[in-house]
Amino acid sequence: MMMGMTNASSPAVFVLLGFSARPSLEPILFILVSIFYVVSIVGNSIIILVSCMDVRLHTPMYFFLTNLSFLDLSFITSIVPQLLVNLWGPQKTISYGGCVAQFYVSHWLGATECLLLAVMAYDRYAAICRPLHYTAIMQPQVCVGLAFTSWFGGLITSIVGSTFTMLLPLCGKNRIDHFLCEMPLILQLACVDTSLNELEMYLASFVVVVLPLSLILVSYGHIARAVFKIKSVEVRRKAFNTCSSHVAVVSLFYGSIIFMYLQPAKSNSHEKGKFIALFYTVVTPMLNPLIYTLRNKDVKRALRHILLGNCCGFSGK
Repeated sequence: MMMGMTNASSPAVFVLLGFSARPSLEPILFILVSIFYVVSIVGNSIIILVSCMDVRLHTPMYFFLTNLSFLDLSFITSIVPQLLVNLWGPQKTISYGGCVAQFYVSHWLGATECLLLAVMAYDRYAAICRPLHYTAIMQPQVCVGLAFTSWFGGLITSIVGSTFTMLLPLCGKNRIDHFLCEMPLILQLACVDTSLNELEMYLASFVVVVLPLSLILVSYGHIARAVFKIKSVEVRRKAFNTCSSHVAVVSLFYGSIIFMYLQPAKSNSHEKGKFIALFYTVVTPMLNPLIYTLRNKDVKRALRHILLGNCCGFSGK
């Protein structure tokens, strides 16, 4: 009965208002977003290629980094093409099916990234705080299991939260004051009480945002304590360098997503929220590969060998 009511009240299309209130800004955003998208595709593809081709990078750290790059590729692709269409012309609509697909996929990938970043922090903790047992702790099957748990956990979170949200009757409302279909935005369109949905959203945010972030902070607390006990300045610097890229990525991602998703669902800060969302959906996936390539000697060396045609990982040289 509820499904029938929902289908009857679901609009054929949604109108994504995006940045239409500032039409002079749209051409500039179109150019910037296009550049960011291309850089993100190229950068993350390079990370995946280098990590797969150079056997010296066949380690847990780069296995998880490859997962992160693939995730970023998928995440930005679930958002940007539709955003570019809306920025290019007066047509601001997205089909109901397209909105639902974007809703489920972006929710899945966003939750997965929260979990995966926590897994990467645990990997760094094991490498620095338990170096003698690192190989035994981060065995290949354990790494695959942790990566699978991140992806599957994100998927379950998306299926539960997104399905409860899409079952809400919208009573024909179809104007979304944003450039993407997201849970708080759909809740604003519902013509019934959404208290239970908001409670579910906050509980899910606690599980996939607060808990992983807490694990990351605890891991780096132990890492900092272990590093400061190291007497060798060179060894201490090397230990910090292995973590600095991940810390930068975590700061960018969580800094923006906490602001976005832990605020009330019916907040009036739409304009600020749009630019924050633009940052974490477009800019962050572009910055991640740049951070890892610019701050990581192993990646730069492997990339240099590949570009020079010296595929050391396969030739054994």
